[in-house]
Amino acid sequence: MLRTRIILVIVSAAVVAVLYFLPKVVVENDGQLKSADSVAQTEKPSAQGHSELPAELKQSIKALRTQYLAGLSNQKNAIFADSLRSLYAQAGQFDSAAWYGEQAATFFKTNESFIKAGNAYYEAYSFAMQPEKQKAMAEKAREWLGKAVEGDPKNLEAKTKMAMTYVSSATPMKGIQMMREVLAEDPKNEFALFNMGMLSIQSGQYARAIERLEELAAVNPNHLQGQMLLGVAYLNNGNKDKARQQFERVKKLDADPAVQATVDSYLKELK
Repeated sequence: MLRTRIILVIVSAAVVAVLYFLPKVVVENDGQLKSADSVAQTEKPSAQGHSELPAELKQSIKALRTQYLAGLSNQKNAIFADSLRSLYAQAGQFDSAAWYGEQAATFFKTNESFIKAGNAYYEAYSFAMQPEKQKAMAEKAREWLGKAVEGDPKNLEAKTKMAMTYVSSATPMKGIQMMREVLAEDPKNEFALFNMGMLSIQSGQYARAIERLEELAAVNPNHLQGQMLLGVAYLNNGNKDKARQQFERVKKLDADPAVQATVDSYLKELK
């Protein structure tokens, strides 16, 4: 019930979908941690399993794929692959976007191309519904984001995304440690604060979640996802008055019907 309502509000943030597949680990305290072994697999893009695309977008993809498959020069194919990555991302077909992003990055070998490929695989990882596929996409995301971080150690967003993929791997504490390092370098990093708060909620550490999400709210009072999760943390920690105030605050932040309906369901629960 809780997870269903959270996703209605923050599905736009790709990282949140990961919440449903993460192991319940202690995110602020070291300890014995267990998770399943990952199963690596690489798959080429497929038209199957996707919803029908808008006609214009479908035509653009078809035209570019025809050019890509025509066996032109490596440079032209890499340019076509990068364009296909962008189009497939627009279509919400993240596995295909990631595969083409990798083809482009393999040729260009620039930090920008590494980031594009890594982000594309991170999106595919975040929205993957099968655990084995999620693990495979996580490994690919780490590979390309790792190259980006190697080229630019100051890229804290890439480092945080890498950390999130580790949390659902056989070495979750490695991911937690990486996020701690990000926050040590940048205590106001919104992405890291949000993810640490989300992971704390997922593992039932609501006091820790409140601490992180209150920090996020101080940095960015308009962070809708963070403000919503803060209300959830208050509610689950037994702070009903604060939860009520928090959900009322969220209602003022976004008039979207889905947000309003989700908040109203929480407020009804608090009556």
